[in-house]
Amino acid sequence: MNFDIVVVGSGIAGLSFALKCAKLGHKVCVSTKKSSNDTNTNHAQGGIASVTDSTDNFESHISDTLIAGDGLCDEATVRKIIEAGPAQTRALIEAGVKFTNLKNGALSLGKEGGHSARRILHVKDFTGRAIEEALLAQISANKNITLLEHHFAIDLIKESKVKKIANAASDKIIGIYILDCAKQKVMAVKAKIVMLSTGGSGQVYLYTTNPSIATGDGIAIAYRAGATVSNLEFIQFHPTALYSEKGERFLISEAVRGEGAILKNIKGEAFMLKYDSRADLAPRDIVARAIDQEMKKLGSAHVWLDITHIEKSVLKNRFPQIFEHCKSMGIDISKDYIPVVPAAHYQCGGVLTKVDAITNIMGLYACGEVACTGLHGANRLASNSLLEAVVVAENASKNADKYIKNFSVEKIKLPMWVDGDMLDSDEGVILLHNADELKRAMWDYVGIVRSRKRLERAERRIKNLSTEINEYYWNFKVESRLLELRNMIQVAQLIIESAKKRKESRGLHFTLDYPQKSNKAINTKIRKK
Repeated sequence: MNFDIVVVGSGIAGLSFALKCAKLGHKVCVSTKKSSNDTNTNHAQGGIASVTDSTDNFESHISDTLIAGDGLCDEATVRKIIEAGPAQTRALIEAGVKFTNLKNGALSLGKEGGHSARRILHVKDFTGRAIEEALLAQISANKNITLLEHHFAIDLIKESKVKKIANAASDKIIGIYILDCAKQKVMAVKAKIVMLSTGGSGQVYLYTTNPSIATGDGIAIAYRAGATVSNLEFIQFHPTALYSEKGERFLISEAVRGEGAILKNIKGEAFMLKYDSRADLAPRDIVARAIDQEMKKLGSAHVWLDITHIEKSVLKNRFPQIFEHCKSMGIDISKDYIPVVPAAHYQCGGVLTKVDAITNIMGLYACGEVACTGLHGANRLASNSLLEAVVVAENASKNADKYIKNFSVEKIKLPMWVDGDMLDSDEGVILLHNADELKRAMWDYVGIVRSRKRLERAERRIKNLSTEINEYYWNFKVESRLLELRNMIQVAQLIIESAKKRKESRGLHFTLDYPQKSNKAINTKIRKK
């Protein structure tokens, strides 16, 4: 198979980029390991933050983003992305996304933690699903795009793999190995550009709001190829996931607090003013730590979220998905408090890129949650992620167009994947047990509050898992469960390494050994040696 561009992942970042490149005449393949709508985007409830109201302005949105990022945002990147927001939200509307309007026809704008104004465009509480459906409809109608569902990207193929490269800096991407999960065969796919838009890595934690696909694949693939990753210690724990004794964690959108919900401890006492003057609308890192502290102080399994003062009809209209899911769990949110706990939610670091998605490897791009552009810093401001995805995808498409036109490489036959005499594994239970051990170690030792000893405990345990899975990888034929676990272990090790490098508490990274923030704002960077 031969394409100009292979996009790995089918969320808002990958689909936006694919559509823009296809419209420029390029032959694009979108490869996704599950169904095309099984993405983090599809689960996004809140919305997309953008300045669209006359009472709002760019400087206010920029300021809110910088404050939330706790000194690690790249201000130039923040400004570029936020100022490009209105044009890209208009493009989404033109693509068929029907954002919720008020009775007078104006956009209904929500407010979330850390925002000083109402600026969240939304489709009730299923914004991500609405965007995903609109983009997929366009993808299916575009003849320049090939969509491969149930295809798992394994590793990148660089030019140096098939010929000697005198200068490492001139080494470039020429393809990617992809497993056809139905046929259980690995293909070598030619590409001038590979765009990683695989989402985050919430599944490395025991409790997460992320879908099962969020196993950090893009981070691991990029790192193994020599890409620089940055700020992976900053894992955002969403403060309000619905508590369940079964361990399931359904997201209760921050927009619920934006509409007036109040956090209360197990005694029914509102507590957020003790931690921050912004109370329930403080940034997520502050709210998550406050909830963690209240739970530990009172020995409770959860706290409460109270929105019973809002009329039932209003709640059903504004939050239909949340209302119905809670109802299915026996909770009427118009009468009952909602039991909530923090859960792993968003990866603020990632593959280091510029605002046009380019990495330190020629031909390798990254966009969306998998990337670290400098927008989020040490803590993502709510609903800035969808904004980042569409703006960076637009910039990336322009850069990719120029790159492809100037792309030159000798005609090379890609090296085929070789299974040799490897066997299908009859020890799949190992994968299940090792995944469970990984998730528990990360949750217990690399969670909301960390310490050097906790990180070292996790490091030792995960090192053993890495050795076992590496042996498993080289002795048996590859399958999706093995590939996911291999990637999860790799990303977990990078998160721990990044956390150990940061000798301070900042944003989402809080450590008992260094409770204060350093005077120097430093980004952690790791590259495979």
